[in-house]
Amino acid sequence: MRKSLLLVFVLGITISCIPLRIAPNIKDYKLTKGKRFKKGLPKKTVFVFEDPKEANEFYNYINTKFQLDDYFVDVEVPFQIDGTNYFLSFYEVEISTKTINLIPLAMDGILSQAADMDPVFDELHTSRIGNWYIAMEVFNDQEQDCLSEGSVSRDVVLPYLRELKSEYLATSNYNEVVFKN
Repeated sequence: MRKSLLLVFVLGITISCIPLRIAPNIKDYKLTKGKRFKKGLPKKTVFVFEDPKEANEFYNYINTKFQLDDYFVDVEVPFQIDGTNYFLSFYEVEISTKTINLIPLAMDGILSQAADMDPVFDELHTSRIGNWYIAMEVFNDQEQDCLSEGSVSRDVVLPYLRELKSEYLATSNYNEVVFKN
């Protein structure tokens, strides 16, 4: 009897939640306006993908690949495609999934009325699960937003960013990418 009651209680805690914000699930990549994806990003079109690696891994990858020596690594990373100079800026962004858990909230309400107790399940009222994303913007001297709908450079830059993303996700030792170049 005790085990079944405990099982029902634990099951009730885990399934009785209301999502307040759900982090997007991006399969491959997404092109979107930065401000629409996350407040604080630029208004330009950004190339976004989920980052399953640890914090600052993309920074280390870009720093090593382009041999920047920690100089302007996240703001104006220069690269060339077909003799045209471009610049890459990137942002590590966290969007968390937030939920309100109803059972612990109700239990604390019942306990406070019945026994005049302080909240026992205070830490269980809400839960947060963080998801990390990399958002990249590309620009050059002729265009401020090379990923926008009508951009001349979009068809050239997009495959480059997809390849960069694939190489980043597939590489664990970033010194390998220096020898590939």
